[in-house]
Amino acid sequence: MTRQALANAIRALSMDAVQKANSGHPGAPMGMADIAEVLWNDFLRHNPGNPAWYDRDRFILSNGHASMLLYSLLHLTGYDLPMEELKNFRQLHSKTPGHPELGYTPGVETTTGPLGQGLANAVGLAIAERTLSAQFNRPGHSLIDHYTYVFMGDGCLMEGISHEACSLAGTLGLGKLIGFYDHNGISIDGETEGWFTDDTAKRFEAYHWHVVHEIDGHDPAAIKRAIEEAQRVKDKPSLIICRTVIGFGSPNKAGKEQAHGSPLGAEEVALARKKLGWNEPPFVIPEDIYKGWDAREKGARAESEWNRTFAAYKQAFPEQAAEFERRMRGELPKDWEKTTTALVKTWQDDPAKIATRKASQNMLNVIGPLLPELLGGSADLAPSNLTLWSGSTSLKEDPAGNYIHYGVREFGMTAIANGIAHHGGFIPYTATFLMFVEYARNAARMAALMKARQIMVYTHDSIGLGEDGPTHQAVEQLASLRLTPNFSTWRPCDQVEAAVAWKAALERHDGPTALILSRQNLAQMTRTPQQLADIARGGYVLKACNGKPDVILIATGSEVDITVQAADALAQEGISAQVVSLPSTDVFDAQEESWRESVLPSDVSARVAVEAGIADYWYKYVGLKGAVVGMTRFGESAPAEKLFAYFGFTAENIVEKARQVSGR
Repeated sequence: MTRQALANAIRALSMDAVQKANSGHPGAPMGMADIAEVLWNDFLRHNPGNPAWYDRDRFILSNGHASMLLYSLLHLTGYDLPMEELKNFRQLHSKTPGHPELGYTPGVETTTGPLGQGLANAVGLAIAERTLSAQFNRPGHSLIDHYTYVFMGDGCLMEGISHEACSLAGTLGLGKLIGFYDHNGISIDGETEGWFTDDTAKRFEAYHWHVVHEIDGHDPAAIKRAIEEAQRVKDKPSLIICRTVIGFGSPNKAGKEQAHGSPLGAEEVALARKKLGWNEPPFVIPEDIYKGWDAREKGARAESEWNRTFAAYKQAFPEQAAEFERRMRGELPKDWEKTTTALVKTWQDDPAKIATRKASQNMLNVIGPLLPELLGGSADLAPSNLTLWSGSTSLKEDPAGNYIHYGVREFGMTAIANGIAHHGGFIPYTATFLMFVEYARNAARMAALMKARQIMVYTHDSIGLGEDGPTHQAVEQLASLRLTPNFSTWRPCDQVEAAVAWKAALERHDGPTALILSRQNLAQMTRTPQQLADIARGGYVLKACNGKPDVILIATGSEVDITVQAADALAQEGISAQVVSLPSTDVFDAQEESWRESVLPSDVSARVAVEAGIADYWYKYVGLKGAVVGMTRFGESAPAEKLFAYFGFTAENIVEKARQVSGR
């Protein structure tokens, strides 16, 4: 069986699936088929029978519009992806969505589609591989030893995230990261030389990558030599620049933008079949082609060899082996929560007026030694975010460390951490100012979409940032995060709620959590033991009143203190006010109806919400008859205390709003 015939199976399946769906991108799969054939048949260590094998090589298709390339590879090599699923390409509930989606298709390592993010995810996967191997491998026992391979196109390299991620990859010297650049010179708008004339080789050499200069992406021997060369370079990531023809095999559309993002058309598909010498009907693969691709036996053999390696490791290092398995399962250490529960009680009994960013660091100093899976980092703001703790060790200094100095790379940081989360063995946490989630927004959204277990520490959470002014003061960001499906967001009001928020974030397995923390010191609230337990519900009655309240005051974060002061002032006027602290609206909304009713009784329509964020979000809790003390515009440059007064975040203003809505 010739290599050309094996590659043509990818081309045929890609043409057929796109044509049947009348939607998709046939050109890139047809152009990269030869590269994929060599990589998957000669190099990739994987087991179709167990897509979750710990020490498998990772393959990432950053140019995710070429999804039929990956689906064809998974089907041909023996994954649980039957032909019927390829026939249902891009159809509702199929395992072959328009772009690869994590959790839909066995063998897909990450969701790719927004260009460049798969490349950044690959950097994260490579970081996780190297760090995990440094932490667990022992002389004579190579437990973790695999490559991360990533396909990318012109679009991935035009997106700015590619600079952020690849620059850091070079700085860290990720020698087992190998990228393949599909240099076909075509994008949707046509020939890229009109808008993309970068010297990509020099660019990546400047990043401290090893570059294999342009090879013929349709020459299997050249491709194989390039991969072997890349694997010999141990101290740098490698980029293999492959000259390819988009839509290879299409007589009239190869090398043209018409092959990029739309079906070739029935007539052109027939002509391409003839040119490629592919004589089979649509969706039919000859048995000898299947045999040439089948990786099940080879994959099972590779995993069995690794299992023997692990068995020897387990005998020699039983404690490390048990720890490795725990971490790869994503389980927290047994009884770890007892320490945090005790800490929360201690902090409640020993009040401290500190910023919640400082409370977060204090929490890290307690949980850090308990959770070696924590792999933290900040976008060049560690002294402000307070994400470094006493046991932090930079990966640049020690490959077995636990902290990444991401530099000013918010977007890259967040997408890289998604890759770390997908690899397994780590719980990544990242940090920047809340305002700069705007730089990271799409990667944060992808974390929610993929249910990535990432903790995002966002400090300097409001106009309370102060003198840096509106460019740095978050206003609409909180609402944006809360409105994102599958995103959990906490804005604690003091050190105690901050500790509970960290605990909730660590225990969450099915998505990212944002911790929204203050720059300024916050007074600690008084709570009963029951109220202490109720924080975990996301919203609870912090200050109750006798009988039915005249008004309910809802607040989060730094505004809780002045809201309690307002309730005390209202009581002096004979107006009973119930104060609700609502640090996590999504967690509160997920509680049973009886709990939500006990906190926000429906027969009390007089409500005021108080938060130094965009006001509109809060009408879902106060109703049209309620009032919101919030932001309706951007901030100003001034000391924080003057800004809070200027924008109405005072007990006096809350009292006035409460009078209005209660009619008292």
